[in-house]
Formats: sequence, C-alpha cells, structure tokens
Amino acid sequence: MEIERKYLIRRLPGNTENYPCRIISQGYLNTDPVVRIRRDNDKYELTYKSKGFMERQEYNLPLTREAYEHLLAKIDGRLIEKKRYMIPLEHGLTAELDVFEGDLAPLILVEVEFSSKEDADAFVPPSWFGEDVTFSGEYHNSSLSRL
Repeated sequence: MEIERKYLIRRLPGNTENYPCRIISQGYLNTDPVVRIRRDNDKYELTYKSKGFMERQEYNLPLTREAYEHLLAKIDGRLIEKKRYMIPLEHGLTAELDVFEGDLAPLILVEVEFSSKEDADAFVPPSWFGEDVTFSGEYHNSSLSRL
C-alpha cells in the first residue's frame, strides 16, 4: 500500500543541489488501471497502481534496460521526464521534490510517503510547500502524461 500526500510548489527551496537527485523518465502503457514503465537513474521497473488518491495499491516489478526500451515504444501519451530531489524532513520523512522537464516545465510537485493513513492525516507541511493536491487526479503523473 502506498500512502502519500502531494503538493504544488511555486518556487524551489534553497540549496536543492545539496540533496540527492534522481533522473526519472516514465511512460504509461495504460492509465485505467495505471501500468507504468520507469527509468530511475539506472534502475528500470514496471509498476501497477490501483485507483485512489492518498491510498493506493502499488506493485513494482524489475525490468531490464532492454525490456524498458522495448516497452517505451508502446507508451500511450507523453514520456514524463523529471529530476527528483530527496529532501529530508522531520520525523524521518522525505520530501520527494519533482522538477518536471520538457513541455511539463515549470511544474514542480512534492510527494511525502507515510507508513499509515493517520500519519498522513496528521502531517503539517513545511512552509515551502504550496497547495495540497493530494485529492486531485489532475496531478497524478498518469494524468499529466495525457495532457
């Protein structure tokens, strides 16, 4: 089970270059249900996600680079490319700050994953977080791939 909150970011927090950064490319073979392929630095995977907003079932299967590249030609919609900065927060949480590239720029979103719904409901975001879009399907990456 994936439990996460998602927020818009109007401007980057300072010193993002000091945090680990992952280069991500992902495309969708299907958006209902969500079936995604992703390259995350040198890691490749196929992901299934159930419907939902804050709580969703998620299953990840490893792919080889060759399998990813084969499936890449079969995606429906745009390939999403982004840089993901991993920024530590209080209470052992991590802000996954996504800076979108290409025609989705200058969109910036941040996600925080939780171990329980209660933790997610009690979360108080840092001041640099913007509007909470957790319950808006418009900001699911699967929706962004279709714009």
